[in-house]
Amino acid sequence: MLQKGVELLLALLLEMMLLQLEPAKAGLSGMILELVIHLVEIDLSGGHPGEQSIHRVFVDPGGSHCIATVVGPGGAETFYTHAKWTKPRVLSRLKGLVVNAVAWNRQQITEVSTKEVIIGTENGQLYELAVDEKDKKEKYIKFLFELAELPEAFMGLQMETASIINGTRYYVMAVTPTRLYSFTGFGSLETVFSSYVDRTVHFMELPGEIPNSELHFYIKQRRAVHFAWLSGAGIYHGGLNFGGQHSSSGGNENFIENKALLNYSKLSEGSEEVKPSSMALSEFHFLLLLGNKVKVVNRISEQIIEELQFDQTSDSASKGIIGLCSDATAGLFYAFDQNSIFQVSINDEGRDMWKVYIDMKEYAAALANCRDPFQRDQVYLVQAEAAFSTKDYFRAASFYAKINYILSFEEVTLKFISAGEQDALRTFLLRKLDNLEKDDKCQITMISTWTTELYLDKINRLLLEDDSALDSSNSEYQSIIKEFRAFLSDSKDELDETTTMKLLESYGRVEELVYFASLKGQYEIVVHHYIQQGEPKKALEVLQKPSVPIDLQYKFAPDLIALDAYETVESWMATKNLNPRKLIPAMMRYSTEPHAKNETHEVIKYLEYCVHRLHNEDPGVHNLLLSLYAKQEDDSSLLRFLQCKFGKGQKDGPEFFYDPKYAMRLCLKEKRMRACVHIYSMMSMHEEAVALALQVDPELAMAEADKVEDDEDLRKKLWLMIAKHVVEQEKGTKRENIRKAIAFLKETDGLLKIEDILPFFPDFALIDDFKEAICSSLEDYNKQIEQLKEEMNDATHGADNIRNDISALAQRCTVIERDEECGVCRRKILTAGREFGMGRGYTSVGPMAPFYVFPCGHAFHAQCLIAHVTRCTAESHAEHILDLQKQLTLIGSEARRESNGTLSSEESIPSMTNVDKLRSQLDDAIASECPFCGDLMIREISLPFILPEENQHVLSWEIKPNVGSQRNISLPA
Repeated sequence: MLQKGVELLLALLLEMMLLQLEPAKAGLSGMILELVIHLVEIDLSGGHPGEQSIHRVFVDPGGSHCIATVVGPGGAETFYTHAKWTKPRVLSRLKGLVVNAVAWNRQQITEVSTKEVIIGTENGQLYELAVDEKDKKEKYIKFLFELAELPEAFMGLQMETASIINGTRYYVMAVTPTRLYSFTGFGSLETVFSSYVDRTVHFMELPGEIPNSELHFYIKQRRAVHFAWLSGAGIYHGGLNFGGQHSSSGGNENFIENKALLNYSKLSEGSEEVKPSSMALSEFHFLLLLGNKVKVVNRISEQIIEELQFDQTSDSASKGIIGLCSDATAGLFYAFDQNSIFQVSINDEGRDMWKVYIDMKEYAAALANCRDPFQRDQVYLVQAEAAFSTKDYFRAASFYAKINYILSFEEVTLKFISAGEQDALRTFLLRKLDNLEKDDKCQITMISTWTTELYLDKINRLLLEDDSALDSSNSEYQSIIKEFRAFLSDSKDELDETTTMKLLESYGRVEELVYFASLKGQYEIVVHHYIQQGEPKKALEVLQKPSVPIDLQYKFAPDLIALDAYETVESWMATKNLNPRKLIPAMMRYSTEPHAKNETHEVIKYLEYCVHRLHNEDPGVHNLLLSLYAKQEDDSSLLRFLQCKFGKGQKDGPEFFYDPKYAMRLCLKEKRMRACVHIYSMMSMHEEAVALALQVDPELAMAEADKVEDDEDLRKKLWLMIAKHVVEQEKGTKRENIRKAIAFLKETDGLLKIEDILPFFPDFALIDDFKEAICSSLEDYNKQIEQLKEEMNDATHGADNIRNDISALAQRCTVIERDEECGVCRRKILTAGREFGMGRGYTSVGPMAPFYVFPCGHAFHAQCLIAHVTRCTAESHAEHILDLQKQLTLIGSEARRESNGTLSSEESIPSMTNVDKLRSQLDDAIASECPFCGDLMIREISLPFILPEENQHVLSWEIKPNVGSQRNISLPA
């Protein structure tokens, strides 16, 4: 049977992990609470006789799996039990091996499976083990590693894993009484440890030896962040960084950093060094068991914070505390003796760590551990005071600017003013601005204004100290100017515009004033400054910005074009939505100034751009361009401009947009006669155009006369004007003048004859000189007479042919069959008139009714044809036919009424002639073509079969059920 004390210890350890304990209300202040736990006895004897003792007990962080090793006379046995079991199972494959350490896989372990577990033995061997709760036994046990160089017992094991792209990386740490080993690698544990067959195992060896060497990891958010090794030389501890790129300094394997060693001498009050018998690790502290006391040591400062006493019974006190352990999941710590378990609860252990870091001057870590703004202010204040005391004023200013609560703004500024550090004060203000909230608008504006004045004061002091600062590009002066401008740009929205401009003006900083004005959108000030400085390009660059009002273009146009016409015009052409009309005053001012002959007239260039490229239609623009062309020595540009039809392509638009009367006055004033001729011609004043052209160039006059095409008389008159001028201006011999006049006649293309120009010659001119021309003219007349005779003969022959055709038509006849039917009524054509009914306006021919026969063979009664054509033709045409028929009827009735009187044959002739004329008109109206073969039939294709006026007739054929008269008739079966 097992000893009673051993049974109790195992039961207590199991209950500690399986029960949720009420934490004691004690922090590091030393309050300890003895727990009362219900005991559960578990038999680990395995049925073996003799005394046995428990060597080690290991429970996973979740409290589901437990491994215990029992040592007896028959050797060592290792048991596994699950939280749900009442009876443990022997791990038979571990028989004879004394297990000193176990490393659980915290990332992958589950309630039902241990996954891979590393076991360290007394003889320096490592094994891999896996147990599933449902299998009731180990899945496998694999040998991993053995210490060959210095065989020692493994006293502690810890394992971490990290998932990467290629798989899983393992990190394993193991300790012996004198060494700390580290292993790492990819793949499985077996692969990791097999790789150390060909490479050196990394380890850290410390002098001294301790029988109870321990290795602990501190777990935060399921990941180990630092470790501690209870070694013979002291507590070796450091940070853990898994998966990062680290150097392998100190012999460790890539994942250990910030290593340190806590010497045991710091734990003893006397000269004698006492080594702890056990240890536990928290986030910032070591809990060390020394005798019956637990000393709490700050891991960072290595100072003893507190000593904890245990309320033990007299029997337990004589035996002492056995050891310490921790519950990483719950964050609790336990001390246990033979009969009791004591819980140590930590209450906010990091609350004062910022003070610890301040004392160690690790300010970044101190800030990271601050809990509120007041604590952070304390850290900044310590840093600021330290920097101020060493006269590092700029660094002090940066820290003072971060303080918000424990030190006022006025106190800080007085410190720098008292020290005479204006530059540091400026730095403080700048940093303060960075830390202020946007809602503190008033304070931001005041501090920004003060900073502006400090900048200006600094600039003036630099100028007073060094007169050459303006010329040096790398001087401090240039650097502060650049910094000041950057500040103005960043603070333009916070600075008061009026106050800032007054400050800049009072310090004489014109360039900065202009710069700030541009930032605030006061472009008028900026442009005016550049113009005053004679820098039109910079002014134009400002005006071309999209945010600049277009009105400033017009306001400064006169000054800019006077300074640099080329750049100004180029800027105008590059600017959209510019109204050239508003630039006319500036262009006229530029045009009045003298220019070199070969100099490009920039205004003309811009106006041509507006007219030809922008298609501007403003009369003022066109008039100005025309006036500038008129003042040039060469009138070719003016003539080209006048000949252009700018309005061409516009519907009902003008051909030009300038004022022709103004253009005429201007051209007459500048004596541009060719242009005047063109303007006269354009205004259809051809006589004036030719008269003026004769003063310039007869050829020009001839061209103007040829422009008249639709008025032959006017064209002839113009040519006579030219002919008179030609005859009167010739000053050679008479015969030579006559020859030239005759040659001029040929240029008129027969429009003028010799007789037209004879009046222009002197009365004493001999006819012999015109003999040839007169003969030629007579020959032309003779030809015309002959041509007229031929035309008269042709007309006579044509008239004869027409008479013959008329005679033939009068005697033309056609044969009507006796059974021939009317095309409309389908009755026989040769029906007696009394049977059919005489047509109105017609006289019967014997017993037959009047009818029409067409060359195509169709025949119609006269009355049927009139009715058909009237129905199918247009309404106006039908009314005309009916009107003719009515007139014929009236005339016929009057003739019959007067037949009883005495009417002579001469008096009846006019009446008969009138009847024939009306009958002829009626024939033309109804019988000009066959109604079945002509256009009338073709037009009927588009007419509907049922006309709109026939709808009533169609509705009469609709079958409607008579509901009231329905009767049910039963049929016989």
